[in-house]
Amino acid sequence: MAKLSIGDKAPDFSLSSQDDEVVSLSDFKGKMLLLYFYPKADTPDCTKQACSIRDAAKELKKLGASAIGISPDKPTKQKKFDDKYSLGFPLLSDPENKVAKAYGAWGKKSMYGKTYEGIIRSSFVIDGEGKIVQASYKVKPLDTVPNATEVL
Repeated sequence: MAKLSIGDKAPDFSLSSQDDEVVSLSDFKGKMLLLYFYPKADTPDCTKQACSIRDAAKELKKLGASAIGISPDKPTKQKKFDDKYSLGFPLLSDPENKVAKAYGAWGKKSMYGKTYEGIIRSSFVIDGEGKIVQASYKVKPLDTVPNATEVL
């Protein structure tokens, strides 16, 4: 999948959240958005990443930004993850990885010598006009917030 660059139009999406609400990119028109893709809810690195975003919620809000996480997990699994860690922001379900592919956050990975396709941990800052102002592929979980706040 092609990677997005600064200035590119962010691909639109409408996905179900952990609260069974449909959340769309257009819901954030006129606002800054930290959008990130993670492989699997309630795993060690995904938990570190989500909790760092939760812990930065006040700072992000002060900078005029909201946060959304997207993974292939079903809404019920996202809900358990949100409840367990009191995340407090939308976690969206992309079971067919269509949105991940549109953002270039799906591709070849390798572990223990085996190659497979999966989510490439990625984060994006999208401005109020729907343009990419920051894109980080293969982002380390704890670098998601600092990378975003740098451009906000």
